[in-house]
Amino acid sequence: MRIVFWGTSEFAIPALKELLTNGHELLAIITVPDQPVGRKKILTPPPLSVAALELGIPVLQPASLKEDSAFEQFKFLNPDLAVVAAYGKIIPQRYLELPPQGFLNIHPSLLPKYRGATPVQSAILEGESKTGVTIMEVDAEMDHGPIIMQEEVSIEQNETYTELHDRLALVGARLLVQSIATPPEPQEQDHNQATFTKIFTREDARINWNKTGEQIYNQIRALNPEPGTWTTWKGQILNIISAKPGTNSLGRPGLIQKHEGEIVVGTSTYDLALKTIQLEGKNETSVSDFVNGHPDFLKSTLE
Repeated sequence: MRIVFWGTSEFAIPALKELLTNGHELLAIITVPDQPVGRKKILTPPPLSVAALELGIPVLQPASLKEDSAFEQFKFLNPDLAVVAAYGKIIPQRYLELPPQGFLNIHPSLLPKYRGATPVQSAILEGESKTGVTIMEVDAEMDHGPIIMQEEVSIEQNETYTELHDRLALVGARLLVQSIATPPEPQEQDHNQATFTKIFTREDARINWNKTGEQIYNQIRALNPEPGTWTTWKGQILNIISAKPGTNSLGRPGLIQKHEGEIVVGTSTYDLALKTIQLEGKNETSVSDFVNGHPDFLKSTLE
């Protein structure tokens, strides 16, 4: 088919490549404008834009889909089908009505559960043991359209957001191509069962050591690298980048101790063994190297 691909993040890249591998014609990708990134606010193209240009696919980056000029560009391409994967914006109705085969969206959850922008992070944060990928028809509401295909995916006990994200992207790419080749009859979602995700802020990522070890561990797995879990130590921000569950409860919540060669911090249940941390203004480091430079870290308290 002649396809226009809408997307922004790394999640969309495997699907783009899989469509090419299976002989579809990619007329263009539509993505968001370049964004300022990092402390220096360097203007940076979206990951999908970079991948598309490397593959020789034209890139369109409309500032607003409300402008007639953006719609006319899309109309001129005259696609058979449009595909959406992590685009990040609501697509107006007049676009949805244009391709004869409509719009298909790749969503990394088992819809109607976890609609919205953060389904992968939310599933890990909630301690889910499974999630999945849904291929759905796009309609005027967010993640609301009929389901074409779904595939369930187990969440490994220690799997991080990045690891699960990458696995789901590959599943989504394969499922998309299957949906195009042999589309089953679409099934309406049970909208009464819908749940919705939120955009996580830096404040959502602050660790409360009075929570259970499981809750905090899920938070660390889910919210790194963005917005990044953190706490404070001696009035400074301390980013907690990675940790692993402990098996003991040695002290009060937030208390840092050494146990069986590991640096552990107390919670309301079992301890968490810290692995990688970063003090504000400093480089990321292993917790053992940090303790070598800051021996007073032991027996102090995180807040």
